[in-house]
Amino acid sequence: MQNRIMITGAGSGLGREIALRWAREGSRLALADINEAGLRETLELVRAVGGDGFTQRCDVRDYSQLVALAESCEARFGGIDIIVNNAGVASGGFFEDLSLEDWDWQLSINLMGVVKGCKAFLPLLERSKGRIINIASMAALMQGPAMSNYNVAKAGVLALSESLLVELGQRGIAVHVVCPSFFQTNLLDSYRGPNPEMKEQIGKLLAGSPISAADIAEYIYQAVARGEFLILPHELGRAAWQLKRQNPQAIYAEMARMAEKMRAKSGR
Repeated sequence: MQNRIMITGAGSGLGREIALRWAREGSRLALADINEAGLRETLELVRAVGGDGFTQRCDVRDYSQLVALAESCEARFGGIDIIVNNAGVASGGFFEDLSLEDWDWQLSINLMGVVKGCKAFLPLLERSKGRIINIASMAALMQGPAMSNYNVAKAGVLALSESLLVELGQRGIAVHVVCPSFFQTNLLDSYRGPNPEMKEQIGKLLAGSPISAADIAEYIYQAVARGEFLILPHELGRAAWQLKRQNPQAIYAEMARMAEKMRAKSGR
C-alpha cells in the first residue's frame, strides 16, 4: 500500500530530501511551502524517482491554510497516512538583543506552525491510524547560547510531541520527533537576528558538517520504520544527550563557556 504523506517546508532542504526518500518507495506526496518555485522543483524530483503528488502553497502560521491543505489531501488522496511538520526558520542573538517581535516570529513558525499542522490533520490521521513526524532540533535538548527563542520553540516541539505520544497512542496514531544537530542545509536563508556575526558563525557550522540533509532523511526513514519516538540522527548529538542526562551541570558549564567566548568574539 502506498503511503500518503504531507510535508511542510518541502520546497528545499530537509523537507525536500524527506519527500525524495519516501518517493523512492512510491509514496504520494502533498508538498507544502511558501516557496512555490522550490515546490515545483521538488515535485519534478519526486516524480523522477518514482513518487507522485501535488504542491500547495501554505504558510504554517495561518491555520486556515493548513486546514485547506488537509482538505486537498482528502480530495486528492482520500486521506493521509503520515504528516511531517518540517517547516522552520533560523534565528539567533543574545536574549537582551532579541525583540519581542523576534520571539513572536520564531514561535509562530517553529512551534505554533507544528501545533497547527497537528491540529488541522488530526481528523484524517485518526481515520487512517496514521503517524506524525515533527522536526525539532538538538536545540530542544541542549539549549546552546545566543539562540534562546529558537531553543524555546524547538523544546516546545519536543514537549508537544511527548504530549501527543501519550495521548494519541491510545487512538492508534504514532508520533515521532526528530532532533538533528547541524547539517548541510539552506536554513540560513530564513535567518533573523540582531547580530550579523551570529549568522556567520552558524553558517560555518552548517557548511562544515559532514552530514547532508539526504543523510538525515535516510536516518529518519529507518528510525520511523523501527518505531523510534526520539530520533537523534547525529552520533555526536546522541553522545551529548547521553552526557547531559548523566551530568547536566557539566553541559550547563560548557554552554556558559561557549556564551562567554561568543560575547568576547562579538565585543560584548
